[in-house]
Amino acid sequence: MRVLLVRHGQSEWNAEKRLQGQADVALSENGVKQAEALREVVQRLAPCRAITSDLRRARDTARILGFADAEPSEGLREISVGDWTGRRIPDIIAEDGERYAGWRAGTRTPPAGESWVDFVGRTCAVIENERADRNCRNLLVVCHGGVVRAILDHYLGLSPDRIIPVGPASLTALRLPLNAGETVKLELFNYDPREVQFDAPD
Repeated sequence: MRVLLVRHGQSEWNAEKRLQGQADVALSENGVKQAEALREVVQRLAPCRAITSDLRRARDTARILGFADAEPSEGLREISVGDWTGRRIPDIIAEDGERYAGWRAGTRTPPAGESWVDFVGRTCAVIENERADRNCRNLLVVCHGGVVRAILDHYLGLSPDRIIPVGPASLTALRLPLNAGETVKLELFNYDPREVQFDAPD
């Protein structure tokens, strides 16, 4: 199975450099345009099935991509950032840069937030459930940047401190083998049809 991982388009809080976690924030006008630019690429890949985080920014991205019927899942929500929800990233760094860097590396948890280990387990359980369908060749997963990093960590051993932020409305493709013992392959990472992104927002 090929898993097509799409991060939602830029949200209103992304534009303001605010951490969202599981806050249900809408796409920005730019985020809508980003998703529209990716639509043709995703359509050409002809996903046999589409699932999405149940948060609005992901559901709206799925709809713009042409998959309004994508099945929503709480398991695909972004990691909870607890007390950091809604706070501007520069302010968090100024207050406790070491803790923020540790959170970004998957080794620290925000106050009242979700641990990286729990997050990886939650999100990858959804993928493993879908993987049982041997008739689906291309599974579209519309989710969040953290979810993409969690999946790459679980299946490829790429810890979050080794991965740049996932760009809004970008496409990452992972090949999951049907048979145990075969190699998982990263086929595409952070593809954006409009521009190369090296410094996307968390």
